[in-house]
This record gives sequence, structure tokens and C-alpha cells, in this order.
Amino acid sequence: MTMQKVAHPDEVYTERTVQSLAHMERARAVMPGGMTANIKHYAPYPITINRANGSKFYDVDGNEYIDYLMGYGALILGHAHPHVRDAIARQIEEDGTWLFGTPHDREVTMATRIQKYFPSMEKIRYANSGTEANLLAMRLAMGYTKKYKIAKFEGHYHGAIDSLLLSIHPPKSDAGDQEDPQAVPDSGGMAPDAADDTIILPFNDIKSCARILEQHKDELAAVIIEPMEGGVIAPKSQFLNQLRKLTKKLGVLLIFDEVKTAFRSSMDGVQGLYDVTPDLTTIGKVVGGGFPFGVVGGKSTIMEQSSPLHGTDIFAGEGSRTSQKALFHSGTYNGHPLILAAGIATLDVLEQEYDALALRTDRFREELTRLFQKHGIPMKTVGSGAMFSVLLTESQEINHYRDLQMCDHDARKKLDKALFEAGVYTKPGNRYSLSVVHDDEVLAKTLEAYDRVIPEVLR
Repeated sequence: MTMQKVAHPDEVYTERTVQSLAHMERARAVMPGGMTANIKHYAPYPITINRANGSKFYDVDGNEYIDYLMGYGALILGHAHPHVRDAIARQIEEDGTWLFGTPHDREVTMATRIQKYFPSMEKIRYANSGTEANLLAMRLAMGYTKKYKIAKFEGHYHGAIDSLLLSIHPPKSDAGDQEDPQAVPDSGGMAPDAADDTIILPFNDIKSCARILEQHKDELAAVIIEPMEGGVIAPKSQFLNQLRKLTKKLGVLLIFDEVKTAFRSSMDGVQGLYDVTPDLTTIGKVVGGGFPFGVVGGKSTIMEQSSPLHGTDIFAGEGSRTSQKALFHSGTYNGHPLILAAGIATLDVLEQEYDALALRTDRFREELTRLFQKHGIPMKTVGSGAMFSVLLTESQEINHYRDLQMCDHDARKKLDKALFEAGVYTKPGNRYSLSVVHDDEVLAKTLEAYDRVIPEVLR
């Protein structure tokens, strides 16, 4: 009897993505690793996309995929939503250009719209990414408190900033005790002392946080936190309120990084879900309508440090009536008219459709859970609103980064690769971001694909 050879998953993947492989070979000749963002890589090579619309995109080999990556969560209206396209075209037509380099009215319009959902952002400044927003938030905190260390949480990502690019995915052997995590650099090229001014905290453990913050209160400007870890792991019921009380007591500012969660976990972010008011908030992704964008907002007394009316700006020249230096923040593209037009248009649609999207996402998560139960595979979903992650685990509770280490990540990546072949895409291991165009038909097709793939991959 002749045994039939079963193709290795990577062989099947390569057969379907010949042109993607060819693209990567060309790309590697001009870009390190063939790409300009490390996060876009996965083994053996990523699919190369050349067209998208609505909830679908298409690779260079002509394969169609239902897209659940959605620009890492930025495209909550899907690809090329007509209301955003019209807003962009109208902005160029009405303004006659797409960049002024001066103040303009959309800056005020967008700030007012954001404050409707984030009243904690009493004054607002625009930036060009979540990373830039977090850089400014830290500078504001340091300028206000005259203290120069920052505390962040293990497992939390705040952009490619040396002082925050620590303990995001630390190996267990280096991470230290769970109640006293150590700062572990997550990148090469960082100075040996990059971690000296950063304190690492354990998420969802207020007792340990209190002990660590008390020890460092006189040198800490702020605590920065993803109030929902990774955008999906929820805080314990009272954790954020307890952290807020603790930081106030110790004279340390509290920064909520809601780049992932603003207008996605809920319209008013995690701070709205848990009724917590931070000192500063950073947002991005969704509110940029798919364009590079970041926002910093917070208490007026903190934000006003950046006003050129309250000190000398570095480019103001001689003749200022004050010797005080304004806290510097600038950028050629800050408050870009085209991006603000896209962001305002996005909020227009979300105000009408977000509740229905959140309900569809909840139903989809429930159906997925039932599907895995049918096949006898332990799984749970974590997240809120229109974003969640699929975790292959028997654990009943996922409270922090170290709990994620108990999940079967290899099996999840194999599952995602098999779903590629069935026409369902998210980056292997990544969270699911739904959009208003992920309708019932699209979700039903996704569930059918899961039903076919699960018994094949997760025997």
C-alpha cells in the first residue's frame, strides 16, 4: 500500500503565494528584510496585497481575503469607505490644497468632536502617530512634575521609544518575579542605560503596583498604561480606579494610551467603560480614518505648557518678553487638513453605526466560541467592542501578559495560516478588528471557514 505524502503547510502557502514570494525577493534588495515595518513580517514571508475594498483585500496572486487586520485596527469603516473618500475629495476641492502649514478650522472641529467622547482631554494637540503622541505625553508629564522617570506595565506597547520599548514580550527567564517585573529591552540598538529611567509594573496587581510606585514616587513623572492590555485584556473591575487614586495620592500623573482602544473598545474608550479620568490621554488609529495620526489631550494646566503664548519657542527668535521656554512640540504635518477631514468623516459614520458593529462583534465571538466547543478545542476570546483576540487556552482567566504565555501560540499561527487558504486573513497570532462593513454574510463565511479548518489543523 502506497502512502500519500501530505504537503507541509508552508509548501501549500508557497504554492498559493508565488508572486508574494517574488515580491519579497525584489523587496529585500532595496529594504532590510523586504519591508519598512518589522510588525508586518511573519514566517516564511508575508502576503503582498495590491488591492482592497470594503471588508476584502486581494494579494498579488489574485487570492481574495476577508480582512480582519484592518490596518491594525485603524480601518473601522473598512477599506475605501465612500463617506471618507468623498470627504477627502471635498477637502482638496474646497481648500485647493491638502496642506496649509498654518492653523485651519478643521483643527478646532476635530478637537471638539473628540472632546464629546473624551471630556478628560480638556486641551488637545495633534501628532502624526501613536508613538509621537506618547513622546509628547511623556514630555508634558516631565515638564509638569519636574520628575523624569516613567512607569509602564509589562506586556504594554507604546511605540518605538527607547524608554518604553521595554518588557513588551520579555522571555520568562529574564522577566523577573511576577510581582516585581524587571525592565527587559525589546530591541537591539538601545543604549545600555535605556532602562534606567523606566520602572516596570505588573498589570492587574494593585498591591504590587502600590509597593513599587511608593518606592519610586519622588522620581516618577507618570504612569503610562494601555488601560486594556494589548487592546484586549480587560482590567479587573476596580484596578483602574484604584490606580487612579494611587497615582493622585503619590503625586504621579496617569497617562492612558488609548491608541488601540479609542472609538474601538467603545466610542469613549476604556476610560468611558470604567469611568476613570486620567491626566493625559493619547489616541490614534481609528480617529485618523486610516491615515497617520495621533492626538494628545488632558488637563488644561498640563497641556498649556506647550503653548507658545506661555514661553519662548525655539524658533521664535530674539525679542521675546519672557525667558521661560515653552515645552516644545511641533511637526510639519500636525493637524493635516486631509487627515482631519478623513477623521471627521469616520466619526460621522461611527456615531450612526458603532452600536450595531459592537453587537455584531459580540455575536460573532459567541458563535466562534460555540464552534470551538463543538470541535472539542479549548478556546476563549478576550476584548471589548469591535476588537478581540482568539486565545487557544484552557485557562479560565487571562489577566496579564504572563497568562498569555500559557496559550498555544504555535497552534494559533497554524490555524491562521490554514484560514488564509480559506480566504480569511489576520496576521498570524494577531487580534481581530472588525469594521462596519463586516456584515452578517461576511461573518457567516468566516465561521464556515473556521468550521472546515479547525478539525484539519487542531486535531
